[in-house]
Amino acid sequence: MVGPYRGLFSTPGVRGFVVAGFVGRMPMAMLGIGIILLIEALTDSYATAGAVAATVNVSMAVAAPLSGRLVDRFGQARVVVPLTLTHGATLAGLMLCAHYGAPLWTLFATGVAVGATALSLGSLVRARWSHLLAGSGRLHTAFSFESVADEVIFVAGPALVTALATTINPYAGLIVALTCTVVGTVAFALQRGTEPPVRPRQAGSGTPITIPGVALMSCAFLAMGAVFGSVDLITVAFADERGAKPVAGLLLASFAAGSLVSGLWYGSRRWSIPLSSRFVRSLAVFAAGLTPITLIGDLRLMAGALFLAGLAISPTIITGYSLTERLVPAGLLTEGMAWISTSVGFGVAIGAWAGGRLTDAFGASNAYGFSFACALLAVAVGVGGSAWLRTPVARPQS
Repeated sequence: MVGPYRGLFSTPGVRGFVVAGFVGRMPMAMLGIGIILLIEALTDSYATAGAVAATVNVSMAVAAPLSGRLVDRFGQARVVVPLTLTHGATLAGLMLCAHYGAPLWTLFATGVAVGATALSLGSLVRARWSHLLAGSGRLHTAFSFESVADEVIFVAGPALVTALATTINPYAGLIVALTCTVVGTVAFALQRGTEPPVRPRQAGSGTPITIPGVALMSCAFLAMGAVFGSVDLITVAFADERGAKPVAGLLLASFAAGSLVSGLWYGSRRWSIPLSSRFVRSLAVFAAGLTPITLIGDLRLMAGALFLAGLAISPTIITGYSLTERLVPAGLLTEGMAWISTSVGFGVAIGAWAGGRLTDAFGASNAYGFSFACALLAVAVGVGGSAWLRTPVARPQS
């Protein structure tokens, strides 16, 4: 499975932006869990913790397409550096409000600022790959590699932030996340040699969300995001109910590990099945894989069930980015890819909020039913609107 990935790094400058992008993206798997662990430790309420985390994710989701549009218009470096430094300052502000016992509304206010200044760095990394490998069959492999990198982050991130927050202090995970964000993202932005050129917007091009296929995928990824957000919070509570809260990070790492393995396999293959069919099938496998977690009460069995549930994540996300790259005009590419992130972000916010409410009301095991229902909704959206994914491509096929 590794062979097809080796040739990706022969292009000058690739290794630098890949490493910096990896470090800068680490907080995407740490921020939500870190905030949940911090706020729950202070308030003893998963509902409040989920609401603050949801606020951050909603703000992030709203801002992602806007920052993507700015990047498409002015270039990555001119936008990334000031936004990243501001994001670091706002995250520090949230932790200070928590530390000094400021009124609860200040956590929501700083949470809005944290999300509004966060960047969808994965979209920027994939935009660089699209610039370097446009028209090449290696672009599928590059997107697969980035999905695998995301899953490595989601394996390591939750375990790391949970260990730091539960064994050192509740702030430690967020401090590490802040450091990774600033160091990695600024280092990524300063590598100008691989930065995509600014392309003028075509008159009347509108926004990517007006493209039917992008709108369909945004709805499906909204439902998938609700699965991610609810599973993250419910799994922390699931482990806590069994007196093993630090194990939550390992359970979530198992969820991401399934996606990592499938991403490696998926990217190493050449597919004759159309992208639209692959997208719908991946959604169906994702829903089927989530079924066991609604029935399990044992920690060890849950780790295996979450691994199986994660197997369809990478293929679905890889296919979504590949479809976006083909459907969206070049001058809107970063914004178009940001719509995937923003849809997932909105879904994560909904899932974190609903998961917290349902966990407090009915317990963690029963709350997993919400995650399963959201996966079924994603399948319904994908099947119902799959014809939109066959819209004539706007970019050369890779």
